[in-house]
Amino acid sequence: MSDNRVKKVAFVDNKLSRAFEELKSGKFQDKQLAAEIDNAINQLKGNPLCGIKIEKRLWPKEYITRYAIDNLRKYDLRNGWRLLYTLAGNQIEIVAILLEWFDHKNYERRFGYKSR
Repeated sequence: MSDNRVKKVAFVDNKLSRAFEELKSGKFQDKQLAAEIDNAINQLKGNPLCGIKIEKRLWPKEYITRYAIDNLRKYDLRNGWRLLYTLAGNQIEIVAILLEWFDHKNYERRFGYKSR
């Protein structure tokens, strides 16, 4: 992103923030996932557009009704994990708001994809 707006990252709610903190103190695999998410957060702070834009027709209805999103992006983590986020902002700042993370199987379930 080449503009001069301040770039921030936030969790959509306290529940998700607590889940991230729990990952940090969890089992080895949880700690690995927490490190991946932490790396993604740092990447998003530098370039909120680094994730892949998801077409509106694919958005889960829950995200539209629950979070009133008008955009949705996906950041691919290692081992098939996905981090979903939306962007909000104005002339001064842009915020990447983390909505959810999950493994590939649960990602497919959330988006209604069939296993092939």
